[in-house]
Amino acid sequence: MTDQYDARLLLLHPDDNVFVTRAKIAAGDSLSIAGNHMAVAAAILPGFKVARTSIRPGDSIKKYGAHIGSATAHISLGDVVHTDNMKSDYIPTYTEEKITEYTSGRKIS
Repeated sequence: MTDQYDARLLLLHPDDNVFVTRAKIAAGDSLSIAGNHMAVAAAILPGFKVARTSIRPGDSIKKYGAHIGSATAHISLGDVVHTDNMKSDYIPTYTEEKITEYTSGRKIS
């Protein structure tokens, strides 16, 4: 991927396929990513994720160089990446089990 992108976007890690917005980008502003210029349809607030590439449904979303979720719909270059087009793939690292043990004739649960 090319490193040429709008100064209002922040790339946190070279493996990321999303940028993070540094400042509000107003509706109608032009956004430049990898030599592509696009008009922003709706305002994008600071801290929002913007697609660095085209992302297909089921593809991994990477931020901080780590997998943060999967696309649930096609996401075009420059689109906002949010809960309407991605989902978390969170898997807890623990399992919850009910443990019952008997000690000194007393049930502990």
